[in-house]
Amino acid sequence: MSDDVQPTAAEVRAAVEAVKAALDRHLDAIEKRSGEDDPAVHEAFEALASAAESYDELLYEAYDEVTPLEVPAGGSMPEYEGPLEPEAISVLIRRDYTIVAPDRLFSQARHASEDTDGSATATVNAALGVIFGEYEPDEIAQRHKDFGFEEGDSTVWVSAVEPAEPGEWLEAPFDQADPHVVVCRFDVSAVFDDELGVLGRD
Repeated sequence: MSDDVQPTAAEVRAAVEAVKAALDRHLDAIEKRSGEDDPAVHEAFEALASAAESYDELLYEAYDEVTPLEVPAGGSMPEYEGPLEPEAISVLIRRDYTIVAPDRLFSQARHASEDTDGSATATVNAALGVIFGEYEPDEIAQRHKDFGFEEGDSTVWVSAVEPAEPGEWLEAPFDQADPHVVVCRFDVSAVFDDELGVLGRD
C-alpha cells in the first residue's frame, strides 16, 4: 500500500477477518491431512502467512500497532547445537539491493562527501564507499529509495558465540556463520511476499 494512503478501518477489519478464515482453513487442512507432505496443509500455511502479514501491515499503517505473530519460514534449519543460555551472541545481517537509480546514488554520495566536482564519486564503487562510510546500514535500509536502491532478500541470524576479545575475529568475521548455533533467524523475501521470522529455539 502506498505510504500516502492510509488504510480505512473497514480495510483493517476485512484483513483481520481474512486472518480468522485462514486460521480455520489451516486447522481444517491439518485435521484432514493425508500425510506429512499434504499439499493442502502447505497451501493453507502459505495463505495464513500471507493473511497475517497483510493484517500486520495494515494495522501498523492505520494505528501504529503490530501483532505478536511470527510465521516460521518455509526453509528448515539444522537442529540447534548451541548452549541453552549463551554468554554472548553475534548478529549476522545480510541485505541485498539492486541499484536501480544510479543518479540518486551519485547525488547522495556527492552531498555526503561535499564532492562538488564529482571527482571523488565518479564510479558506483566510489559512491557506495561514501554512502556506507557515512550512513549506518539501518538508515540505508530505511531510506534505500533515496539512495537509488531496490530491496532484495535479507536475513538476520542471531547466533550463540563465545565472548570475544576486541579485534579477535576481525580477520575472518564470517567464519562463525554456523547455522547449528543460530538462536533465531528472520528472513525477508519476495518468495514469502512479506517478512517471515523463524521461531526462536526452545
